[in-house]
Amino acid sequence: MMANMQLPQLEAFAETARLGNVSRAAEMLNLTQPALTARLQGLEGDLGVDLFVRGARGMTLTDAGRALLPYAQRVLAQVIEGRKAVQDLRGGKVGELLIGAAPAVSTYFLPGVLKTYQATHRDVRLGVRTGHTEEVLEMVLRREVDVGVGRPIRHPDVTLIPLFDDELVLVASRAHPFARRGKVRLQELGEDRLILFDRASSYYDLTSSLLRQAGVVPESVIELDNVEAAKKMVIEGLGVALLPRMALLAELRARLLRPVRIIGAPPVRRPIVAIRRADAGPPMGPVADFLAMLGTRG
Repeated sequence: MMANMQLPQLEAFAETARLGNVSRAAEMLNLTQPALTARLQGLEGDLGVDLFVRGARGMTLTDAGRALLPYAQRVLAQVIEGRKAVQDLRGGKVGELLIGAAPAVSTYFLPGVLKTYQATHRDVRLGVRTGHTEEVLEMVLRREVDVGVGRPIRHPDVTLIPLFDDELVLVASRAHPFARRGKVRLQELGEDRLILFDRASSYYDLTSSLLRQAGVVPESVIELDNVEAAKKMVIEGLGVALLPRMALLAELRARLLRPVRIIGAPPVRRPIVAIRRADAGPPMGPVADFLAMLGTRG
């Protein structure tokens, strides 16, 4: 029977109990007196008990009414808290933001974005998980993260939101002949040692594909598992590398690495996208603000 209790009935009951008067309670709830009386009678009918004693001095709670009142007040308070939580979420300043990001994105792009984000969203709980884009996709599909950031990867259950293009840049050490010239032909890469990183990444595939299409076979290759190691190898003059521009900002600024233009080869770019479940609905609150911020940082 109690399962039939409705929120408007509990609201009418609690307000009548508070004021002890049906007409005043109806006025506070913007109801007609008959409408409020109908709600009270419906609640009493559902419970099978009288909740009030109706007297000349107004409405007095019965024992059953006094037993029910704290529970009704608790339910109504939780509803108010729930509404406030949704309003706060819509405002974007509280809640939770869980992000899945590809390695280069989480290392070189995300920290600056999250620093700016956290400055205006101090009460949003942040969580970041890193994995290759295939793993990020799985995080999104399993609802382990609110949004993923990585390269485009198609799946019928996700939506891709373009953010920016990251370019692969050929870099050499300051003392390298390529650096002094500032440009090389693609075929010349076959005469030097090429430093590759992270065989599982799309950057590795892009570099290998560029060389393969041009028929270039490097003199020798050093394979590493991360960008930082690759940069240090290049700085020490152990070879040249095609590395993502977003990973090179500090070294290029400090002139530890020099960009080298490849003559006759189109720029090698990799789109970076946000990945959302297609059924997640319109982004709201912290997620919406984060996506908006990503769109301005490319």
